[in-house]
Amino acid sequence: MERVVVTGVGAVTPLGVGARALHERWSAGVCGISGGEGACADFNPTDFLSAKEARRADRFTQLALAACAEAIADAGWGDGADGGGAGASGARGGRAGAEARELPYAPERVGCVLGTGVGGIATLTGGQDTLRERGGEYVSPLSVPLMMSNAAAGALSMAHGLRGPSFAVSSACASGAHAIGSALRMLQHGEADAVVAGGSEAGLTPLARAAFSALDALSTSGVSRPFDARRDGFVMGEGAAVLVLERADAASARGARVLGTIRGYGASSDAHHITAPREDGLGQAGAMRAALADAGVEPEDIDYVNAHGTSTPLNDRAETHAIKLALGEHAQRIPVSSTKSAIGHLLGAAGAVEAVATLLALRDRIAPPTLGLSEPDEGLDLDYVPDTARPLSHNGDRPALALSNSFGFGGHNAVLCLEAP
Repeated sequence: MERVVVTGVGAVTPLGVGARALHERWSAGVCGISGGEGACADFNPTDFLSAKEARRADRFTQLALAACAEAIADAGWGDGADGGGAGASGARGGRAGAEARELPYAPERVGCVLGTGVGGIATLTGGQDTLRERGGEYVSPLSVPLMMSNAAAGALSMAHGLRGPSFAVSSACASGAHAIGSALRMLQHGEADAVVAGGSEAGLTPLARAAFSALDALSTSGVSRPFDARRDGFVMGEGAAVLVLERADAASARGARVLGTIRGYGASSDAHHITAPREDGLGQAGAMRAALADAGVEPEDIDYVNAHGTSTPLNDRAETHAIKLALGEHAQRIPVSSTKSAIGHLLGAAGAVEAVATLLALRDRIAPPTLGLSEPDEGLDLDYVPDTARPLSHNGDRPALALSNSFGFGGHNAVLCLEAP
C-alpha cells in the first residue's frame, strides 16, 4: 500500500489557537477547561474571515476554516518552501477567506474529508427559536447551508480550491478519526495525491448541554479526570483540527517536511448499545487490532496510546480492558494518556485533535499527562501518566509508534496507528 505522510497540521482548541498551543500547553500540564466546559475562548472568527464570511458560516465551520488555514500554511503549500513544522510560525495560518494558496498538485487530485458529530447545531437551534418567536418568514435562507453537516467540508474545498473528492463523515465521537482513515484509504487507492482531513465541532449550546445531561453523560463536578476513581462524566468542549495528508513519494518530490506517517487505520462496531460501550472492550479492541494489522506492526512495537479517555465511568473501564486485550502484556509497559483531561470532549472533532496531539508528542518524544488523576480506580491499572509529562521511551532502532483511539455513540470505533517522522 502507498505510504501516506502528514505534512501540515492546524488546530483550534480550548488550549488556544494553533497546533503549537495544543501540544505545548497540554505537555506543560495546562488545562483549558473553565466553568465546566472547554470553550475556545481565544478564537475570534474575524481573525481568519471577513465579517461577511463569518456571518455565512456556523461556528463549527469557522473553527474548521481556521484550523485548515494553519495546516495548509504549515504544509508549505503555495509558498515554494517546505512546511514550517506543526505551527512553527506560531498559531495563525492566515485569513481563510483570502485568495487560496497555490496547490502543489492538480486541484482535481486534492480531496477534503471533514468529520463532525452535530454539525451546525447552533444555527439549527437559533433557527428554531426564530421560527417559534417570530414566524417562518423570519427564518434565514442560510439556515440549511450553515447547519448541514457537510458545510465545513464544502467551505474548506471552496476556500482552497480543492476539487477532488470532498465529503463529511458523521460517526459521533469517532468522526474525526474516521475522516482521517477515509482520507488514508483515498490516497492508498490512488484517488488523490493529497487530502485535507480532520474534524470540527461547536456544540456548546443549551440544547446539547440539556440533552447530554439528560443522559447522565456530563460531569456534574465540571472536572475531566479520566481513569480517576472520582470521574463522573465528560466535560463538553469545542474545537477543530485539520491535517494535510500526502502520498509519501509526492511529498518527497516537492521537498515537503514530514511530521509523521499514518501507518494504519482500523474500525469496528460494538453492535451493543446506542450510547454505552461493551463492558468487555471487545469492539474497541477489535479496532485497535485492525489498526495494528493495517500498519503491519505487532503490539510490542507500540510506544504510546492516546486514549479516548472520556472521564465517564463506563468508557474508561471498557477502554482499559480493550487496551489490555489488544496489546496483551505489553499494555502494562507503555504510557497511556488522555487529551480530554486538558480540553474536555470535542465530540466529532476529538479524533482529529487527538491525532494532531499524538503526532506532535511522538515528534518530540513526550508522553503527555492525564491531568487530574490522583485517585486510582480498582482495575484501572495501566500507566496513565498522571499529571506530569515525561520523556517517551522507545526502541531507538525505529521511529516511535502510537495508537490514537476514538469511540463514539452508536458503538462506532476508529483507531489510527501513527508514526514519528
